Amino acid sequence: MSERRVQILEAATRTIARNGVRGLRVEEIAAAAGVSTGLIYYHFGGRAELLRRTLDFIGERAERYTAPASQTVRTAGPRAQLEDMLLRELQDVPEMVENSTAWGEFQSSAVFDTGLREQLREVTRQWSDDVADLVREAQAAGTADRSAPVADVAERLTALVEGLSTRWLTGSVPLERARELLRGGIERELGAAEEA
Repeated sequence: MSERRVQILEAATRTIARNGVRGLRVEEIAAAAGVSTGLIYYHFGGRAELLRRTLDFIGERAERYTAPASQTVRTAGPRAQLEDMLLRELQDVPEMVENSTAWGEFQSSAVFDTGLREQLREVTRQWSDDVADLVREAQAAGTADRSAPVADVAERLTALVEGLSTRWLTGSVPLERARELLRGGIERELGAAEEA
């Protein structure tokens, strides 16, 4: 992706995190990016495509933020990787807060915008599938309840992360409490590790 497109998508994410999606104008994003509206139309064709690409961009950034922080986590096994990935969704890092806030704005707006709803459903499905893969791996390794329904576990865990993130970002729950609740949810969903 070109540096200019990244600049525009970063500005779009920042603008959405501050002002929301509904009523968002291409001119606002152009001003935030320091480019002309014509350049945005050139790269994205219009507001709908810009929003679509921004949602993809937010998902790609989230994947980078939630990648294992160290080789230790990567070699600790799938259950540890899953816990680390989900906990990394709750980071008090400006770019991650911006990303999570913009994600929440897209979720709220998708209630009223069927185009966004379809795309959000697909992105959410991909995230649930990634979580489900790690749950399956943890089951195979004997570190998760083998009888737990994988798809259900993945959906509940991703929904828990989204809900706790919203509560944290709105000041309803302190970050450490949100992380503690998430750890408890992971323990409940995966169960105790089986004896080898």
